Amino acid sequence: MSDTELVRLKPRRIRVVCWSAAVALVVVFALVATSLSGPTGDGYGSFQRGDQIAMIGLGVFGALGFLLFTRPRVEADARGIRVRNVISSYQLPWEVVRGVRFDRGAPWASLELHDDDLLPMVALQAADKELAVEGVRALRRLHQAHQAHLAERAERAVDH
Repeated sequence: MSDTELVRLKPRRIRVVCWSAAVALVVVFALVATSLSGPTGDGYGSFQRGDQIAMIGLGVFGALGFLLFTRPRVEADARGIRVRNVISSYQLPWEVVRGVRFDRGAPWASLELHDDDLLPMVALQAADKELAVEGVRALRRLHQAHQAHLAERAERAVDH
C-alpha cells in the first residue's frame, strides 16, 4: 500500500433503488396533483392551483427523503478513514480502529474501535455482494499497512 492510495466506496444497489423510487414518487404526486381540480365532493371546498403545487411539493420532499439514503460513503487512506452515513459523519485516524468487520448476516460492515464501540459503515452493504467484500478487503489492507508501519516505528524506537 502506498501512502497516496485512496479508497473510495459507496453503495450501488441502494442508490439505484432510491433514485428510482424518488423519480416514481415525484411522478405519482404530479399525476395526483393534476387530477385535483374542482369541488371536493358534497362540501363547499374546491381544489385550487395552490393545492396542486403543494401536492407536487410533497412529492419533491418525499423524494429528497429517499435520496438521503444515497448519502453514505467511505474514504480511507494511509492516515485514516472517513465514514459518512445517512445522517452522521466520522473522521477517524487508524490508531483508534481495532478492525474492519463484516459479520455473516450483517446488513453492512462496521469498524471495531479500541474503546469497544462499533461504528456502522452503511456504504458497505451486504446487498452489493462482491463490491462490498472488495471494499472491506481494501480497508483491511490499509489498516494492516498502518499497523505494520506502527510496529516498524516502535521497533526502531526500541533499537535506539
